[in-house]
Amino acid sequence: ANPEPLSYEQFRAILVAFRDRLEKSAATLGSVPADADIGMVIDLTRLGIDLNEDGTIAPDESAAAIMASLSGTGGAPADAALTFRFDRADGYWLQGYAEFLMAQADFWLAHDFRNTFDGSFHMLFPRAKLPLQDTLVPLDGGMSGGILSSEWRLADFISLVHLINWQVIEPERRQAARRHLMEMIRLSREDWKAIRAETDNDREWLPGPQQKGASPLTGLEVGEQQVQAWLAALAMAEDLLEGRTLLPHFRIADKGINMKRFFDEPKPFDLVLSITGPAIAPYLERGNILTSEEFNQIQRQFGGAGFLTFALWFN
Repeated sequence: ANPEPLSYEQFRAILVAFRDRLEKSAATLGSVPADADIGMVIDLTRLGIDLNEDGTIAPDESAAAIMASLSGTGGAPADAALTFRFDRADGYWLQGYAEFLMAQADFWLAHDFRNTFDGSFHMLFPRAKLPLQDTLVPLDGGMSGGILSSEWRLADFISLVHLINWQVIEPERRQAARRHLMEMIRLSREDWKAIRAETDNDREWLPGPQQKGASPLTGLEVGEQQVQAWLAALAMAEDLLEGRTLLPHFRIADKGINMKRFFDEPKPFDLVLSITGPAIAPYLERGNILTSEEFNQIQRQFGGAGFLTFALWFN
């Protein structure tokens, strides 16, 4: 099949539509009563994405196979192990992920990222007639190798990073991104409150400490120390987003970045200059700066699996 051409304006429109559908989904999930008795059974081997658009979900297109591929574990585990019963707590989890994705979409849409799109997005859409397709995409149409497993895509990824120098065009969206992240934190707390109140142990998507056994999804068991560490991480993130705690920068010892002001007082976003320092200078303040030891103390509670693995799962 020949993909349709994709312009920057069309991509923004797709992102807006995606974000607005997420908002409707989050509102629907939010309308469910806290004490609702829900038990939706989902088999991840039957749920999937028709990646090659042939009208069927092949085994390697199932949600189970896709998640196994993303986690680097290879093939999907046994079929029976990947059937989950989604309950009320999982509704908070899903609503929280919707808020997280809305935050990402609103952050992009707050800015004019046309140069990034024109100069690097052929890495993602190699046959969509982007401006540099004929010049930079290989003759095979870019269909060989993964996104970061070929030299030309690695080169384009470097271009993408270099081209993240965006002017603000919809400042209210950058402000909204922070609100979505704050709502995600609130929902994660509600999620764990509901999980810890559960008395069953029925095919749990996200089990609590009282629901013994390793998850077939991740192979990990959730203990009380992980839950406490996660709640501490939520408090830390909330303090950063509210500006009560400042984000440290490696080259500035006596000041930190006020992340509330970063979102609420948007200025042009330059990724490289944010890392090196000049772009974050307007947001530097004296105050309570987060230390690496504070974060490391939380991270240690997650053991060998690491904080990021649990964070992606816990939301």
